[in-house]
Amino acid sequence: MRDFRELKVWEKAHRLTLQVYRITKNFPSDEQFGLTVQLRRAVASVPTNIAEGCGRDSERELARFMSIAGGSASEVEYQLLLACDLNYIQDETYRELNQQVNEVKRMLNSFIQRLTANG
Repeated sequence: MRDFRELKVWEKAHRLTLQVYRITKNFPSDEQFGLTVQLRRAVASVPTNIAEGCGRDSERELARFMSIAGGSASEVEYQLLLACDLNYIQDETYRELNQQVNEVKRMLNSFIQRLTANG
């Protein structure tokens, strides 16, 4: 078992989650049960799956949870684009968050490659 708090990718995913929670507070109230909740669930799924994977017994299982986290990150990537196109977030905010999501995705992919190369 690994301590997920020691992983840079978890730290970055956690910080992204906190930022998304902050920005979604400003989404329209009619999105409370729509895009707001979808985006929050997807973004929280990234560090959650990283943490869960770290609690597993094998590198293979860890890689599977990293892959699930990557899928959630792709979901976040789209939902941020949608929020920007709906003018719920400004272009600059979108670019910053999108850059962070893509950095997390790259880190996850690298981690998965290392894990699968060893096992």
